Amino acid sequence: MTENAATNEASREFGLQRIYTKDISFETPNSPAVFTEKWEPDTNLNLNSNVSALSNDLYEVVLTITVTAKVGDKTAYLVEVQQAGIFLARGFPDQEMGHMMGSYCPSILFPYAREVISDLVSKGSFPQMLLTPVNFDALYAQHLQEQQNQAAQAAGQSAPEGTH
Repeated sequence: MTENAATNEASREFGLQRIYTKDISFETPNSPAVFTEKWEPDTNLNLNSNVSALSNDLYEVVLTITVTAKVGDKTAYLVEVQQAGIFLARGFPDQEMGHMMGSYCPSILFPYAREVISDLVSKGSFPQMLLTPVNFDALYAQHLQEQQNQAAQAAGQSAPEGTH
């Protein structure tokens, strides 16, 4: 390792400053009628994350999880949680920073969001909802691949006629 690389490694800093629930929504639009239905739900999970630069190498990462459970064509419940964290990240190259904000930080936030969702669903008088672990590394890699494919398609579409 060169002295310059060792200096760069030493100047890196990562820290969790705060974890908080930014927004919560829980709806049971068809209660109490849904409680009389046979409980065989069709559940849909949607994940999203967003990163905002704050100041002094601080970043807010917001993990949004939406779970919709339907019984037949009726929505039993819809729960959405925005679990957020403020992270200090200093001295990382762009590629590593992208992975940290797009995968590592959401992985830290996920257990907190999972707990909030489980509590809300139970308090709504529904069977416990336990979300399975999520591989954020794979989701981040998939996101990068989709971006590359879109960039390649855009480049191909903008090429002059006959140069494809």
